Amino acid sequence: MSQSVPIRQDAAYLLAAHCDLNGVFRGKRLPLSAADKLASGGIRMPMSSIGVDIWGTDVIGNSLTFDQGDLDGIVEPTGRGPLPLAFGATPALFTPMWMRKEDGQPFFGDPRRTLAAVLDQFAAHGLTPVVATEVEFYLVDPAARSAQPMAVPDVKHTDCSDTIYSMQELADVDAFLNEVYRIAADCGVAVDGATSESGPGQFEFNLMHGPDALKVADDTVLFKQIVRSAARRHGFAASFMAKPYADHSGSGLHVHFSLIDAQGRNIFDDGTREGTDAMRHAVAGVLAAMHDSTLIFAPHQNSYRRLRPGTLAPTTVAWGYENRTAALRIPGGPSVARRIEHRVSGADANPYLVIAAILAAALDGIATAAEPPAPLAGNVHDSDAPHIPADWRSALSVFETSPLIARLFHPEFIAMFTACKRQELDVFDREITALEYHSYLHTV
Repeated sequence: MSQSVPIRQDAAYLLAAHCDLNGVFRGKRLPLSAADKLASGGIRMPMSSIGVDIWGTDVIGNSLTFDQGDLDGIVEPTGRGPLPLAFGATPALFTPMWMRKEDGQPFFGDPRRTLAAVLDQFAAHGLTPVVATEVEFYLVDPAARSAQPMAVPDVKHTDCSDTIYSMQELADVDAFLNEVYRIAADCGVAVDGATSESGPGQFEFNLMHGPDALKVADDTVLFKQIVRSAARRHGFAASFMAKPYADHSGSGLHVHFSLIDAQGRNIFDDGTREGTDAMRHAVAGVLAAMHDSTLIFAPHQNSYRRLRPGTLAPTTVAWGYENRTAALRIPGGPSVARRIEHRVSGADANPYLVIAAILAAALDGIATAAEPPAPLAGNVHDSDAPHIPADWRSALSVFETSPLIARLFHPEFIAMFTACKRQELDVFDREITALEYHSYLHTV
């Protein structure tokens, strides 16, 4: 028998939503009187709602909409919430959800289910991933049609130069930062430090590491909405676009992870800087899958503008110790915290899928005792290491046909994700841009 759900006095309604393949929340608004029913039985939504494209349009190629009659799934609470997280100006309570099939089986089109399946494999090996994320974003003018730096009240300067680690820029948005920390604390999202990044109005938050990778992914998805909500209250818009400015740094989603055994020991730690055989096997597995799984880390047209030489975003499948030009970095510091940092993903990627792809590949490397190439120092962009796919079409093609991807992920997820990305790519292919008109309309 379910317990009654406490309702905050200032809440006007309930929100219940799952996270789709693009990391966008989709769901329903409900009256407060539906709280107990929601907690005990969930809601019904079309399974196709998980796989809609970035514009919210049904994806024809995933077979759910027409071939199967647009069947409903059961969307149930994840056990997290209700949370005081509103998507608008009116106070509301938000309950994160995930989807299963009518017969009770998991629906692997749901990205949270995909991550949960990977974590089940770790549990079967007696291992627990310890994961943390770093999230970058820009504060921009909410009224502009393209990315324009925010206008900060009571701040006279309009400097658009790079301002990495600027204490003044943190001070300029002090009220916004305080709001982010407050909402995060109310939602149980553990947030560590915040920094001013190199782009104008660009910031990074570190989320605390933890031994529950599903919760860390939940926290990361929730955190993006927390930032959006706090930004709106202070007259800004928050953008997690991978590369909103051509001349400034992109925004990444970096993932740190280690693995602990049943005795709570970090299996990457051997007391040295180099780390254990298990760590090298994990590195090898992640590197082996990186090329074929780039679509997960860079899922949008704009994502590939970030993955360019001359930046700290990686372009090659390589690793190194304390090397931020490499796709995989082994940070320094005490050996007990020996871990792998994955630096490929943009902030526009789905955290559930990013963490699932990294961990699935790491476990595959450990299970096969794979050996990585030699670690690289210096500018890895200039090395002869294999390249990450340089464009969306190439990444989609290799993901769709890769035997390795077919081994790491459930076919239900692969089919839905590729259908979604294929439909989005087709839309971009049909668009005639302003630059094309400017270049060709009166000249050729």
